[in-house]
Amino acid sequence: MTPLVLASTSRYRRELLARLGLPFDVDRPDVDEAPLAGESPAATATRLAEAKARVVAARHPGAWVIGSDQVADLAGAALGKAGGRDPALAQLQACSGQRVVFHTALCLLRHGEPARAALDRTEVVFRTLARDEILRYLDAEQPYDCAGSFKCEGLGISLFDAIHSQDPTALVGLPLIALSRALREAGYRLP
Repeated sequence: MTPLVLASTSRYRRELLARLGLPFDVDRPDVDEAPLAGESPAATATRLAEAKARVVAARHPGAWVIGSDQVADLAGAALGKAGGRDPALAQLQACSGQRVVFHTALCLLRHGEPARAALDRTEVVFRTLARDEILRYLDAEQPYDCAGSFKCEGLGISLFDAIHSQDPTALVGLPLIALSRALREAGYRLP
């Protein structure tokens, strides 16, 4: 079987990829994740997913490499990883009662092969959140390493009125439906 490498050190992406039951390695892509001037959140996610895959593929000739990136979009403004309690509080207060679109891009490539890319669009509808609710949530789950400052696979689900998605794994950080399709096209045997 052709080696498979995840171009990410995200534990969330590792856990998702492990669901597919394929052996894989992990390699840090070391890509500048800053958006370019005038770049939309969807374009940023797409560009970064491919950039991560290309950087890691250069170090792993012959391997198929998975790059992925996610950018949260609140009314055209990108929301990143908060990194701490106060920025997370500010993010969730801004999201309260709003619709936030999460653009999760995927790129599967191997040197000399055309890239297989996909972009998932998941819309999250936040319920109106009181400050004390947000603080209780942040203290309970500490989602500071997540775009949007929540973990939908945990207690963060209680912050929403609805999630609209074609792939629930995309919101966690790696769209497994699109990835499974791309891996089958690349010759991997999946159910």
